[in-house]
Amino acid sequence: MEPMDIVGKTKEDASLPKATMTKIIKEMLPPDVRVARDTQDLLIECCVEFINLVSSESNEVCSREDKRTIAPEHVLKALEVLGFGDYIEDVYAAYEQHKVETADTVKGGKCTNGAEMTEEEALAEQQRMFAEARARMNGVATATAPKPPDAEPSLNC
Repeated sequence: MEPMDIVGKTKEDASLPKATMTKIIKEMLPPDVRVARDTQDLLIECCVEFINLVSSESNEVCSREDKRTIAPEHVLKALEVLGFGDYIEDVYAAYEQHKVETADTVKGGKCTNGAEMTEEEALAEQQRMFAEARARMNGVATATAPKPPDAEPSLNC
């Protein structure tokens, strides 16, 4: 019997998007360096195994603290336990940057900026956006007049 992960798939079923990983690999190398396809596959497998390793250790750290949700601190502690302490500062900096970049995103299904639309306003906005998309798809330049700033609620969700 093969080892199962928490969602019931075998480890062989877990993977990362090849196109994304290939792009990351190519971005990290000089432009004149090529990577064989089997080497790309090996790197992807290594990344999956690293994620499994850190996730498993993070879960152990979390369990030792009698917590049910893995927090960023658990991941940082797991990196230290696994011997990746040299990377903790960089990982923490990336985490802080991620928090800054996602500060204005949807949280819990609600916008963080407090803007609300009535159902009618939302339907009108949706219809306007559909019309613009249809026009772009048909190759027609949209000549919509700019709206006054307070005529439309902000959609920065």
